Amino acid sequence: MAAAVIATPVARAADAPLKICLDEDLPPLSVHHRGKPDSGFEVALAQAVAGKLNRPLQIQWFESKLDEDSSPSLEANALLSDGRCALLGGYALTQDSLVVPGVKTAKLPDFEGAARDDRRRRVPLGALAPSQPYVYSPLTVVLSPKAAGRRIAGIGDLAGLRLAIESGTLADAILMTFDKGRLIDDITHLVPGRDDLLGALDRGDSDATLLDLRRFDAYRLAHPDSGIAPSGYFYPIGANRGYVGLASDPDLLAAVNKALSDLQAAGTIAELAKTAGLSYLAPREPVILGDVWQTVLQK
Repeated sequence: MAAAVIATPVARAADAPLKICLDEDLPPLSVHHRGKPDSGFEVALAQAVAGKLNRPLQIQWFESKLDEDSSPSLEANALLSDGRCALLGGYALTQDSLVVPGVKTAKLPDFEGAARDDRRRRVPLGALAPSQPYVYSPLTVVLSPKAAGRRIAGIGDLAGLRLAIESGTLADAILMTFDKGRLIDDITHLVPGRDDLLGALDRGDSDATLLDLRRFDAYRLAHPDSGIAPSGYFYPIGANRGYVGLASDPDLLAAVNKALSDLQAAGTIAELAKTAGLSYLAPREPVILGDVWQTVLQK
């Protein structure tokens, strides 16, 4: 009888859903639209990881807004610390995103099922801990239809092209500071979240841009007849993506790392990315990216 009593909580824990938070509008990583099936690489990977752990999957969808007041790391911490999920997927593994928060509490982002009070309350924060990475996310140069044949082996090869870039982004800093400002006169700045960067490139309003490879994949899926083209060039500074959880649950992260290692070795992760329309690049060193802004500005 004692053995049965002890075993019961363990069995229940094994049967409990694996709760993973995913961004509802981050194609082709994760997409959740009412009336349509959930889709994306992160959805398929979450299902595979849950299967490896022999647990049912429960996705907590949330919305990350692009504004000056938002902080992806604080939003992730709030969701995890509030028990909305045990893991958050697609997390950029950077030094800044994993530091101990400078504040004790934070607001939750909008999430599916949120009540009115959830939008006002603040959540006491914990410490974040990453899983091993499962995909590499670099910046890449994308070319307009007219410039599609241009060979790009480095940022210097963009000289003479009409460049469009979103203001205040890492890509903006890279282009503006390159070779003591050599490209400045060729750059047109657009407003993130308001101007259509890749649409402008597709129309021929500019010749090239530098942006996250994921966004190129998303545009290509939404506009299969588009003439914009990948250059094949990846800026040498990029971030790995992985899961993030609370440091207070090391056993879960250890189990997830084992599942990810098995899936990586079997080629499953690369295949899931291909099926979702995501350009897959394997994780690389450094696992945790350092101060990227300082690195760029010092070059």
